[in-house]
Amino acid sequence: MFNDKSILITGGTGSFGKKFIKTVLARYSPRRVIVFSRDELKQFEMQQEFNSPAMRYFLGDVRDGQRLRQAMRGVDFVVHAAALKQVPAAEYNPMECIKTNINGAENVINAALENNIEKVIALSTDKAANPINLYGATKLVSDKLFVAGNNIAGGHRTRFAVVRYGNVVGSRGSVVPFFRKLINEGAKDLPITDTRMTRFWITLQDGVDFVLKNFERMHGGEIFVPKIPSSRITDLAKAMAPELPIRVVGIRPGEKLHEIMCPAENVNQTIEFEGHYVIRPAINFVEEVDYTGSRLNEVGCYVPEGFEYDSGTNPDFLSLSQLRELAGVVEA
Repeated sequence: MFNDKSILITGGTGSFGKKFIKTVLARYSPRRVIVFSRDELKQFEMQQEFNSPAMRYFLGDVRDGQRLRQAMRGVDFVVHAAALKQVPAAEYNPMECIKTNINGAENVINAALENNIEKVIALSTDKAANPINLYGATKLVSDKLFVAGNNIAGGHRTRFAVVRYGNVVGSRGSVVPFFRKLINEGAKDLPITDTRMTRFWITLQDGVDFVLKNFERMHGGEIFVPKIPSSRITDLAKAMAPELPIRVVGIRPGEKLHEIMCPAENVNQTIEFEGHYVIRPAINFVEEVDYTGSRLNEVGCYVPEGFEYDSGTNPDFLSLSQLRELAGVVEA
């Protein structure tokens, strides 16, 4: 699907972007892979690692609609990964978070429509479901914008979809490398916000694979949610450093005990497939779509009344040995 095609990824110098680009270059023969990001140093460092003739590097910010329109000329597929993601930072700097996560999303949509991009997938987060913090709220707005983008496309071929998943193992700022750093520095304990806390987990590679597959299966308007395991944060600490005690430090501003990816309020829109869920659009498009079938001929069915996909009640929990293996992915 991506052979001889041009792909642009916003926020391409992040953890996801690097793994996405590495995977695309290994599996396909794209005509161009464009990194669109605002950090010149990170782009310089990426150029040392990814020097394929297909690679292009564009300095720019998603807040700058004109620059996005320039960067998307001749592009077939877009992955929107750029965002301000730190929960406490968003609470203290709300307008900056809104400018990037909401206004930036609008700019990506408009640039994609003006350049007649074929497909766009925006990365979301479990924090966008029933949000209690500003970061999650901005990502919920972003999700709504991308879903509605299919309705405002008019005669354009452009289709938009969203991928929502939980914590990415080893991504910058996540708890696994944070714990690893403390352990390597000889910490006497590991800080835990709350002993009841649970989280969804996905590896970077699984996240990339899920996004790539959704480019093939999407109609446009879906929020794709993978079936992934949960863990207790206390179990993660125990798996990584069984000899260290934990120290409860309290929940940070805007933090939840458990995360949700498919809220109970969306039960009439949620369709279960073998390895994932789809939340179909709440609004009606001009073109009617049966979201119980994908473009890969997968067939799903609506979830039962009362269903909710919650990290605390998820039937798939990681064991201590699985968590050690997961943490080892970061070490590698």
